[in-house]
Amino acid sequence: MELDNIKRVYFVGIGGIGMSALARYFVKRKCIVCGYDKTKTNLTTALEQEGVLISYVDNEDTLPNCFTADDKETLVVYTPAIPKNSEILNYYKGHGFKLKKRSEVLGIISKGQFCIAVAGTHGKTTTSSVVAHILTDTGYGCTAFLGGIATNYNSNFLIGSNNVVVVEADEYDRSFLTLHPDISVITSMDADHLDIYGDASQLQESFQLFAGQLKPEGTLFAKKGLPIAGSISYSADLDSQVKAKNIRVEQASFVFDYEDADHLIEGISLMLPGTHNVENTVAAIAVALKLGIDPDKIKTAVANFKGVKRRFEYIVNSPKHIYIDDYAHHPEELRACFNAVRQLYPDKKLTVIFQPHLFTRTRDFADDFAQVLSTADELILLEIYPARELPLQGINSQYLLDKITLKDKEICGKDLVVEHIKNKQPELLLTVGAGDIDTLIQPLKTLLTNV
Repeated sequence: MELDNIKRVYFVGIGGIGMSALARYFVKRKCIVCGYDKTKTNLTTALEQEGVLISYVDNEDTLPNCFTADDKETLVVYTPAIPKNSEILNYYKGHGFKLKKRSEVLGIISKGQFCIAVAGTHGKTTTSSVVAHILTDTGYGCTAFLGGIATNYNSNFLIGSNNVVVVEADEYDRSFLTLHPDISVITSMDADHLDIYGDASQLQESFQLFAGQLKPEGTLFAKKGLPIAGSISYSADLDSQVKAKNIRVEQASFVFDYEDADHLIEGISLMLPGTHNVENTVAAIAVALKLGIDPDKIKTAVANFKGVKRRFEYIVNSPKHIYIDDYAHHPEELRACFNAVRQLYPDKKLTVIFQPHLFTRTRDFADDFAQVLSTADELILLEIYPARELPLQGINSQYLLDKITLKDKEICGKDLVVEHIKNKQPELLLTVGAGDIDTLIQPLKTLLTNV
C-alpha cells in the first residue's frame, strides 16, 4: 500500500499509545480518521477533540459507511491487544480487508525517509522521546511516533518538515521487523513477552534480526553488554565506546559528562532521575551527534527536556509529601526506578503501590518481582491487571505476596487504595504499573495536595 493513496484510516484499538500517535499523523495528512476502543480515556478524548470519530461499542453497525467497503484508499489498522473475537476486527477480516498492524504502517511511513528506530524491552520510550526532543529543540526537526506523552509537547506525536522520522520499535510479537532504519538503538534485551517468545533465547534472536534490518550504511548503538554484533556500545560509567562519566546529583538533578572518541560534553544537566535515564540520554546524544547537531545545542536541549508522562513523573512535590508515578512493570524497570528514588531520597521511608501486569509476566518473573519489591519499606499490592489475558490457575497477587520477604506488605483492592493512603499519609509515595493504576493518580494527587 502506498502512503499517498491512503485517504481514510480506521483504527481497531485507537486508544493505545502507539495507535493514537499514528491516528494523529493521518489527521495531519487530512485523512478521514475513525476508530474503536473499548473504553474512553484521556487519549481518546484528546483524539475526539482533534476531529476523530470514535466508537466505544464493539459492533459492526457502528462503522461509518465510508469504512464498510474495501478499496485502495482505505487503510484499517489493528493492535494485537484487540481480542480475537472482536466483532469489528472480524468484520474487516471477513470482508477481505488487508489489515495492517501499527508496526507495518510505521514501515510504510518510514519507507523512503531517514528512519531512527529505538528498540528495547525497557528504556525505548524515554530514549526515543529524548532523541525526538533534541532534534526538535535544536531546530534539526523530525516526525516522531512515541510510546508515551512527551511532557514538553503534551503529545506522543511530533510533526516535522524534513524527511527524518523517529519511531519506537516494539518487540512485542516481533513487529519491529517491518522497519529498515538508518540509525538503530537497542536499549535492553531482558526476557519479557515470554507468552509470545517462549524463552529468552528467542527474544534475543528477534533483537538480532532487528539489528540486521539496519540499512547498509546505517549506524547501530547498543547498550554495553548486549550480544549485538557490529554495534557501537554505550553506557553510564562503564568502559564503552560512548559513555557518561562523572555522574553526580546536584540540587535534585542528575549531572554528567558525555564522552566518545570525538566529543566531550561536560556538565550536562538532566531533569530525569536515575543512572538508567543518564544511560538512555547518552544514547540519544550519540544519535544527535551522528546527525551532526552542535554539541552546545544538544546540551541545552537535554537540560530542558521535561520527561515523559508516567516515566518517573512527579505528581506531588511538597515539603510534606513526594509522590512519583512510573510505568515500570518489569523487574528490571522496577529496580531502576527504586534505585533512582533511593539516590534522590536516601533518608525517606518509601511506600510503594504496585499493580502487576499480566498473569504470564507475574508467573514468569515472580521471584525477580519479589526480590525487588522486598526492597521497599512498605508495599501495597493491587490485584493483577489482566489486559489481554485470561486468568491462570494459582497465579494471583497472593501468590506474589507470599514470595515477598518485606514485613510491611499487604494486598489492597484498587477501590480502597485512596482511603488507605489517607490513613497512612506517606512522606514518599511511588505508584508503579502498566495497567489501569493510572486512574489512581488524580485522586491520590488531590488527597496529598489538600492536607
